Amino acid sequence: MSKSIFRIVLVSFFCLLLGSIAFAAEPVKIGALFSVSGPASFLGEPERNTAEMMVAQINKAGGIKGRKLELVVYDTQGDATKAVQGVNKLIKDDKVVAIIGPSTTGDSMAVIPVVEKAEIPMISCAAGIKITDPVKKWVFKTAQNDVLAVTKIYRYLQKQKIAKVAILTVSDGFGSSGREQLKLQSKEFGMQIISDETYGPKDDDMTVQLTKIRDSEAQAIICWGTNPGPAKVARNVKQLGIKIPLYMSHGVSSKKFIELAGEGAEGIILPSGKVIVADQLP
Repeated sequence: MSKSIFRIVLVSFFCLLLGSIAFAAEPVKIGALFSVSGPASFLGEPERNTAEMMVAQINKAGGIKGRKLELVVYDTQGDATKAVQGVNKLIKDDKVVAIIGPSTTGDSMAVIPVVEKAEIPMISCAAGIKITDPVKKWVFKTAQNDVLAVTKIYRYLQKQKIAKVAILTVSDGFGSSGREQLKLQSKEFGMQIISDETYGPKDDDMTVQLTKIRDSEAQAIICWGTNPGPAKVARNVKQLGIKIPLYMSHGVSSKKFIELAGEGAEGIILPSGKVIVADQLP
């Protein structure tokens, strides 16, 4: 999610939340669950930094309705167990009135039962459609969901006259949700899934799966995951000399992916929200 969108969401969230809280001198505690470290740190670290920046700006301006904000952040490390531990601390020990995050779909799905039981509003920063579908009273999210991302990819493939695809998805919450949508929407867009491969979140090499795909009739590869897995896939594709185009999910729409994939990132196409390119402008 871009920083500008994240800022707007935070400000709107704080204003709506505090509008219903009576005036008091003590600060209002807002909880946050971000993957500050671990594989999804490329998401969690900027999310934490942005949240801290916004809280500082709001407090410098006098807070909201005279009340300061206090941000309590726990690092999930992209681990669902740690996410559940963190959300319980936020609710039971820190007494937060709302929660921002987690950063990933898997972490978000893990904490949903806890926030629903406690009736604490949570705005996830993750993309998986299952976070909010079916609709949940206390759960919201900001990132574009995988339904939209799959639609964008398939429409693009149609324009390229590509109808036979191979999918390679990570076996976690985000990857499973993406795989489900890739399969569900394939008939609607006339796509034939020639090869359906998966990899583990901690796998270091995907050449076995990619060799199978290379030897199939697939005209394109769609990889669904978040770093570092997709970057390894991109490097493996280049190492194996695979010539068919490689498409990625919106889960790798970051500078970190380019850094990790190196030359393998060249030519990859993916759906993405607006990204900040100020440092590249003349």
